[in-house]
Amino acid sequence: MTKSSGPQGPVMCIVGARPNFMKMAPILRALAEHQPPLPALLVHTGQHYDAAMSDQLFADLRLPRPDINLEVGSASHAVQTAEVMKRFEPAMDEHQPSCVLVVGDVNSSLACTLVAVKKGVPVVHVEAGLRSYDRKMPEEINRVLTDQVADRLYTTERSATANLVREGIAEARVCFAGNVMIDSLLSNRAQARPVADTLRAAGMDPALVQGAQGWGVVTLHRPSNVDAADTLGPLLGVLGEVARQLPLVFALHPRTRANIERFGLGGLVDPARMLMLPPQGYLEMLGLMAGARLVLTDSGGLQEETTALGVPCLTLRDNTERPITVEQGTNTMVGRDVQAIRAGVAEILAGHGKQGRVPELWDGRAAQRIAADLYSWLLAGAR
Repeated sequence: MTKSSGPQGPVMCIVGARPNFMKMAPILRALAEHQPPLPALLVHTGQHYDAAMSDQLFADLRLPRPDINLEVGSASHAVQTAEVMKRFEPAMDEHQPSCVLVVGDVNSSLACTLVAVKKGVPVVHVEAGLRSYDRKMPEEINRVLTDQVADRLYTTERSATANLVREGIAEARVCFAGNVMIDSLLSNRAQARPVADTLRAAGMDPALVQGAQGWGVVTLHRPSNVDAADTLGPLLGVLGEVARQLPLVFALHPRTRANIERFGLGGLVDPARMLMLPPQGYLEMLGLMAGARLVLTDSGGLQEETTALGVPCLTLRDNTERPITVEQGTNTMVGRDVQAIRAGVAEILAGHGKQGRVPELWDGRAAQRIAADLYSWLLAGAR
């Protein structure tokens, strides 16, 4: 891109799956509010294929309707990535963006990155440099490859910058901006759905969790946790033990629900103590987490959100790409170790859970910093 009097063409902003929506909403607002505004086009790849849930997330987050919907749907990693690339290229050719902005680590982010970089269009990666160092996770492959070819990289924590430099990426390409996921959390916390309303909408009695002891929140969706009976069974077993001490609200991913049925594990679930809800909207999950005594999850985003909310979190994974949530926040890694899960829950229920603190630049203004830097970068020639 040659130097000019201002950015040429819109910023093409890519969303594909649920975590992207929470990250993109504050970015789009910040681009529009910047003086002068940065024109943007929102591209929804359709990787998140539950249309009703996608519509609810857009409404909850006050996201504008997508300018372009590629409607790729669900498929294997290879097919989905290829289909996004095939459908995104003509859209990019038509709109001639000044850059392509991707967030996070889903297939859509990598696919659109590959199309852009091969056509000489600058790529901007928000949430760059996070590493679990577990190459069995598809998201880790997406992160590493996207970072290697991106032109401007925005990080959520300082360790991410160190990761990028160690991988040979020039520090001049990196900007520590803070966490846009927390921008969304802080701007929406007042609108969080009351837990009683969420349970009533699911046909459940709020009294099940509104006693003096409160409730815990569970999410499980990673294949390593839910795709084998000898892994999912013990996890459900220990969650059943926890539920006898503290009612659990389980926002059930379709993959997890299907595997519970497929493996015949429904008998491990006590419906009076482990409340199995369908997938929840953003404001519902925010309300559930904000009032919870603890969260048990294998989600990366929930590790960050619980740290920002000051809620103790036990992560049912052996690694995390968000180490700051452990080092400074409320997160403890317990893996699939039943004894570690029991011990972690006991510590929290005894009042000794991690207090943590909110990390640097998780202040609700990350998107504004990104917009200001992006404008200057584009104005200077985007290289």
